[in-house]
Amino acid sequence: MFSRGGVNYNDGAQHSVELNSKLGNPGPVAELELPKDLLLLYQHCELCPRRCGVDRTIEELGICREGVTLRLASVEAHMGEEPPISGVNGSGTVFFAGCSLRCIYCQNHQISHAGLGREWSVGELVEKLVALYEGAGIHNVNFVTADHFLPHTVTVVEALRRRALRIPVLYNLSGYQSLESLRLIEPVADIYLPDFKYADPTLAGSLSRCPDYAAVALEALVEMVRQKGFLDSFLLGGDHEMHGGDPGKARPLAGKGVLVRHLVLPGQVENSRRVLDMLYVEFSRDLSLSLMSQYVPIRTFPEAPFLNRTVTAEEFRQVLEHAGKLGFSNLFVQYPEQTASGVHPFLPDFSSSSPFLGNLRKPDSERP
Repeated sequence: MFSRGGVNYNDGAQHSVELNSKLGNPGPVAELELPKDLLLLYQHCELCPRRCGVDRTIEELGICREGVTLRLASVEAHMGEEPPISGVNGSGTVFFAGCSLRCIYCQNHQISHAGLGREWSVGELVEKLVALYEGAGIHNVNFVTADHFLPHTVTVVEALRRRALRIPVLYNLSGYQSLESLRLIEPVADIYLPDFKYADPTLAGSLSRCPDYAAVALEALVEMVRQKGFLDSFLLGGDHEMHGGDPGKARPLAGKGVLVRHLVLPGQVENSRRVLDMLYVEFSRDLSLSLMSQYVPIRTFPEAPFLNRTVTAEEFRQVLEHAGKLGFSNLFVQYPEQTASGVHPFLPDFSSSSPFLGNLRKPDSERP
């Protein structure tokens, strides 16, 4: 069980002598910037359901392939999220190096598998996020697949709040989370944006090495909804007709709640139908849901040939039709025709200083 105990979150530096003897030498950045109770969570790491149990403070590596030093691949104002998240100024996305799920088809494979990224201090990240808020007007802070660095995110949010930056904090997650980790971040999280990838355990085992995905993800999602409820922008009124709807109609920005994403994979309509059935039975038609069609093959998959193409319009129509039959109405939809042009503005290249072409803004004079 994770607990913050009674630690004063502002005095992480005072523990350095004790930590040298108790944790080996975790390095000056982590040692000085994380309170003792948070740093100890890396010593026998069970932050994700893999529960590797490795001591990351001495650079033992588990499935995420990361030690205790914070490493990031990108921090920027991102325009590719759902409208209540990106708004008009973007979401302040923080992309972490490494991943605890490591799906074989991940579009962020450069960071989830290859580990692309560089070391950041907590202070450097805080300053970058403040600058994005003051310069770009980001609507929220968005931690993307942060499971393996959750203790760092707690420290970052506490520092932002001391700086009086109180925009919503969003955790953009794989869905494969432990209850202990979710309770660790409950005080600092405002919005959860989890995936719900699989209902089929065989598919989950072959693509993400977690045949227990559906059971773990459902339990995690119940906890997220308990903490934050459904996404509040659907409760505030306004038109939520979906990605690609009338851009002239305002959508309230999200401030709190849960929005569940499901990526429709090629050849896997039945898995998607079963996902929707599970979500309907557990949460009702009122659950906030985003159906996505953006899958693009990032390599050739001899071990899973169905991944060698994109999802067809007919496959996606069948999934959307099933969502309609179940009565889901708080729904965002990314139609296949929006991703079929051959140009993928939000397929990232993390080797570039601007990984997402869709985030490159035109000068004010050129904007409509």
